[in-house]
Amino acid sequence: MLPTGAKDTQLRDSNSQKVYPQPMEETLNQNPEAVEALISKVFTNISSLKSAYIQLQTAHTPYDPEKIQAADKLVISELKNLSELKHFYRENNPKPVCASPQDSRLAAEIQEQQSLLKTYEVMVKKFQSEIQNKDSEIHQLQQQIEDANQKRVKLEKNIKLRGLSMKESEGLGEENGFFPVDLTPELFTAAVESAFKAIHDFSKPLINMMKAAGWDLDAAADSIEPNVVYAKRAHKKYAFESHICQRMFNGFQQENFSIKLDNLTVTKESFFHQYLTMREMDPLDMLGQNPDSIFGEFCRSKYLVVVHPKMEASFFGNLDQRNYIMGGGHPRTPFYQAFLKLAKSIWLLHRLAYSLDPNVKVFQVKGGSEFSEVYMESVVKNLIMDETDQKPKVGLMVMPGFWIGGSVIQSRVYLSGMKVNE
Repeated sequence: MLPTGAKDTQLRDSNSQKVYPQPMEETLNQNPEAVEALISKVFTNISSLKSAYIQLQTAHTPYDPEKIQAADKLVISELKNLSELKHFYRENNPKPVCASPQDSRLAAEIQEQQSLLKTYEVMVKKFQSEIQNKDSEIHQLQQQIEDANQKRVKLEKNIKLRGLSMKESEGLGEENGFFPVDLTPELFTAAVESAFKAIHDFSKPLINMMKAAGWDLDAAADSIEPNVVYAKRAHKKYAFESHICQRMFNGFQQENFSIKLDNLTVTKESFFHQYLTMREMDPLDMLGQNPDSIFGEFCRSKYLVVVHPKMEASFFGNLDQRNYIMGGGHPRTPFYQAFLKLAKSIWLLHRLAYSLDPNVKVFQVKGGSEFSEVYMESVVKNLIMDETDQKPKVGLMVMPGFWIGGSVIQSRVYLSGMKVNE
């Protein structure tokens, strides 16, 4: 684009050759408006170039490839505009004999901008190189993510196949196609937390079904442990969790968990093998494959003691489900499936307890016992302790404790007669 008035400074002959009826410097001297217009365009272009350069710098922090490319195009466009103005000036004002003040001003400004132009061109090339490097890094990271996802899918398949293809005598390393699992106290501690959560989760549908059936929950809680003074009525839920816990952990201290094994010798390796086999499987799918397994017998026996016949009759209006279970079946009802999740977590905890050397030992806390911070943990955290020397009393045991090696996993208890700090 040419500055305003530039067309008037040149004429063309029939051969389309440029001719100048008078020297260019005289034209500029006689047309100061053309000079001013050219100078104005130079300054406007410089201002736009600086703005585009700032945008290019800003796009690098934080790094934004799209904004960098847009700013880069804008810088290049402004550089081209400035270059066109430079060539236009040189073409129309070749070595003036007597430079006017306007000419000197424009020449000095163009000289300065030529130096600035070279600096900008170097910076643009630098930024373009950085963009290429960043694009290369992004491509490498995308490839790493894709590789990691493929490994994850492979490991998930291996975990599902663990129980089908691993032999007791074989190691558990990755060379056999299985994700290695270390048998450590930390693994058992994590299993304790899962079992505690499973008790809490199963108590929810149990309590909801009691409400729907019109049960007096206060009376039901008092029948489980009549001498507990609750800080809040909502805390009576711990009575039902205690009921579930007591019955699910009955026999835990025995190697066979009170299940007949027909004099079958069970090794620590086989206990851990069972744990690895079951931990990623759906319990109902396992029972569908082998309903009369020792785990199936465990689920049936525990369901019958956790869910009282009166409960079941009030929940479903009959005992059909109970009779089906007593006959050796495993119904696919939502309630029984919720119970199977609980049963699986307790069963896996028992498998781990007898996998470790020495065996993990369980201990329970009776209601009325003095609270011990060493062996017990309150399930309610914001309690107000009495200022007297009398120690709090245990109202309910919600989860037993365990001795594992030389350390203790505390029992979870509900303390009776305490106040809550609101």
